[in-house]
Amino acid sequence: MSLHLRDKWVWDSWPVIDDDGARHLFYLQASRSLGDPEARHMHPSIGHAISTDWRRWRVLPDALAPAPRNSWDDATTWTGSIVRGPSGMYHLFYTGSTYSENCRVQRIGRADSTDLIHWERFGNSPLVEADRRWYEKYTPGTGWHDEAWRDPWVFEDPAGNGWHMLITARANHGELFGRGVVGHAFSTDLENWEVREPLSTPSKFGQMEVTQSILLDGEPVLVFCCLPREFNTARHPLGQRGGMWIARGESLLGPWDIDGARRVDHPSLYAARVIEDIDGIARLLGFADHEAGAFRGEILDPVDILLEADADRVEA
Repeated sequence: MSLHLRDKWVWDSWPVIDDDGARHLFYLQASRSLGDPEARHMHPSIGHAISTDWRRWRVLPDALAPAPRNSWDDATTWTGSIVRGPSGMYHLFYTGSTYSENCRVQRIGRADSTDLIHWERFGNSPLVEADRRWYEKYTPGTGWHDEAWRDPWVFEDPAGNGWHMLITARANHGELFGRGVVGHAFSTDLENWEVREPLSTPSKFGQMEVTQSILLDGEPVLVFCCLPREFNTARHPLGQRGGMWIARGESLLGPWDIDGARRVDHPSLYAARVIEDIDGIARLLGFADHEAGAFRGEILDPVDILLEADADRVEA
């Protein structure tokens, strides 16, 4: 069944369940009329669909699009996550970039809703940006191609002491294709954020995208994705494919065994989130990237969590 739009490519997504048990999915989308799928990254908006079973989808009005010119997010509105705050309002934390910086610098802001349908930006400025004490800042002509500070995954502190944000980020030291770290920010009120040092150290990934820290079978794990062109191939088996990865950890805030992360055995799944399926089993919900050399750009039905090599099943 999947979520396939005839006129739009769909890629990164993030789920939320409302009070009535309806399953909402927010996702990045761009017009197929662009021709080149790679052009989608510079022409995104955030779409929205609803389902009762994570498989059959009804498309709803779009949630968010880039702001007018001369705004911090006038070029792109990229991947995020949604939490419900103490007031009962939904908060969408998302990534933005601006034309004035050629979309090279990423920052994180917020939009709010009472019903998951109508969204309003919270203020006119981003809430969180990379701190050079720990994180790599963009320098034109050198190093990495952008300032990675995106894909906010927000969750309540396990002890009830505020909120944590995990972020796709890069350390300011280490090998070029090994600087990917789990960025970290903390808030007591979802409005004022303190950037903290990374929750991981440089390893074998140039970046760890769309992170999610959850419990699987009672064990804390970090779920993330990375393409082969963005990791240190010398520290991976010859011919290692990119895709979804799972690293075991000691808590929801790490540390995680990033060096020991294992790839999910699937040909094209990317930017997936772990969801509880209708049968109570934990599965991955994400999009189909490239298959047979062609970009698919659609949300797949939930995928079993089978790890590469021995295909051990990890269940919640």
